[in-house]
Amino acid sequence: MTIQLSDRFDLSRLFRFTLPSIVMMLVTSIYSVVDGLFVSNLVGDQALAAVNIVYPLVMIVGAFGFMLGAGGSAEVAKARGLGKDQLAKEYFTNLIITVVVGGAILSGACLLFQKPLLGVLGANEALMRDCIAYGTIMLAGAPIFLLQTSCQSFLVVAERPKMGLGLAIGAGVTNMLLDYVFIALFRWGVAGAAAATVCGYVVGGLVPLFYFLSKNKSPLRLVKAKPHLRMLGKSCTNGISELMTNVSASLVTVLYNRQLMAAAGQQGVAAYTVMMYVNFVFAAALIGFSMGSAPIFSYQYGADDKAGLQGMFKMCLKVILVLAVVMEVLAQLLGGTLSAIFVGYNDALREMTASGFHVFALAFLFNGMNIFGSAFFTALGDGLVSGILSFLRTLVFACGAVLLFSALFGLAGIWWAPVAAEGAAFLVTIAFFLGKRKKYGYA
Repeated sequence: MTIQLSDRFDLSRLFRFTLPSIVMMLVTSIYSVVDGLFVSNLVGDQALAAVNIVYPLVMIVGAFGFMLGAGGSAEVAKARGLGKDQLAKEYFTNLIITVVVGGAILSGACLLFQKPLLGVLGANEALMRDCIAYGTIMLAGAPIFLLQTSCQSFLVVAERPKMGLGLAIGAGVTNMLLDYVFIALFRWGVAGAAAATVCGYVVGGLVPLFYFLSKNKSPLRLVKAKPHLRMLGKSCTNGISELMTNVSASLVTVLYNRQLMAAAGQQGVAAYTVMMYVNFVFAAALIGFSMGSAPIFSYQYGADDKAGLQGMFKMCLKVILVLAVVMEVLAQLLGGTLSAIFVGYNDALREMTASGFHVFALAFLFNGMNIFGSAFFTALGDGLVSGILSFLRTLVFACGAVLLFSALFGLAGIWWAPVAAEGAAFLVTIAFFLGKRKKYGYA
C-alpha cells in the first residue's frame, strides 16, 4: 500500500517510508567508494590523493543542488500540506529550472578557472595532471549531478521514494560496471573513474527529469509556471544548512589535506581519503533517514498536526540513537579490514589508515544527531537555526579542532579533531532542540 505524507506514522510505517531514502544514500555512497577502490588498487595512492583534492571543488558546486533540493522540497511539501497542489507544482518547476541554469553557470566558471582553483585546494606539480584529468570530466557533469541530488528530495515529496531508490541503484550499477570497463579494461586511470561517475549521474539525474516532464500519476510534475522569486529566496534561505554543510565540508577537506601533507605527506592524504570513503557509507544511513523523514515533518507542520509532529520527533530521536550505536560498533569491528581492502598493497599506509580510523570513527556517536537536527529544522522552515548548526559543526568546530589538535598532537591530533568537532556540535544541537520545542510544538 502506498504511504502518503498525510498518514499517521508508527515505527513500522516510518521505516518503510524512509527505507528507500536510506538505501538510496547507501547505494550512492557505495558507488563512490567503488571509485576509490578501483583508483587505489589499479592506479595508485597518488591518484587516490588527487581524487580527494578535486572532490571538494565538485561538492562545492553540488552544494547548490543540495540547498535547493532540501530547502525547496520543504516549501513544496508545505504547500501540499496546505492543500495547494497546483502551487506546489509551480514551486517545483521553478526549483528545477533554477537547478539546471545555476548548475551550468557554476560548472562553467569552475572549468574556466580550474587550474588555479586546484592549486588553492592543495594540488602540487606531481598531482596536478591527475587532478585536471579527473576534475575536467567531473565538473562538466556537475549540472547533471545537481539534478540528481535535488531530485532525490523531490521524489520523496512526490511520494515516489521507491523510484528514487531504483534510480540510485541504477546509477550505482552503471558507475560500478563502467569503473571496471574504463579503469580495469581501458586503463583510463582517474579519467575513467570520473567518466564512470558522470554516466551514473545521467541515470540518477536525467531519468527523473523526463519522468516529471511527463503526465505522471505522482503529486508533482513540471508545468507552465510564473516565477516565484519569494519562494526561491525562501528555499535558498531554508536550505542554507545543506549548502553550508557541503561547502564547509569541502573547505575542511582542503584544510585536512594541507595539514596532512605537512604532517605525513601524500600517504597521509591517501589515508584520510580512505576514512572519508568509509565515512560516506556509515553516514549515508543517517543522512538517508533524515532526508526521508524531513517531508513528513514539513507536511505535518504545514497542516498544524501537533500530535503527529510530537510522535514523529520522539520516534526519530530513538532511531537516531540506535543507529549511532550500531554504526560505532560496526566501525570499530571493521576498521582494520576496510583499511586493508583499500590500501592493503602498502603495509605502512594500511597501518596508518587503520589506527587513524579507530579514533576517527568515534565521531559516529555524535554525528547522527547533528545530521538529523539540521535536516529537522530545515523541514520546519527554520533555515536560520539549521544554518547555524551546519555552520558551527562543519566549519567553525571542524576547522578549529583540526588546527588546534594538529598543532598540539601532530598526526594523532588530526584523527581526533572530527570527534571533538562532532561532540561540540552535538551539545549545540541538543540546546536548540530544547530551546525551540515550544515555538514549533514538537515536544
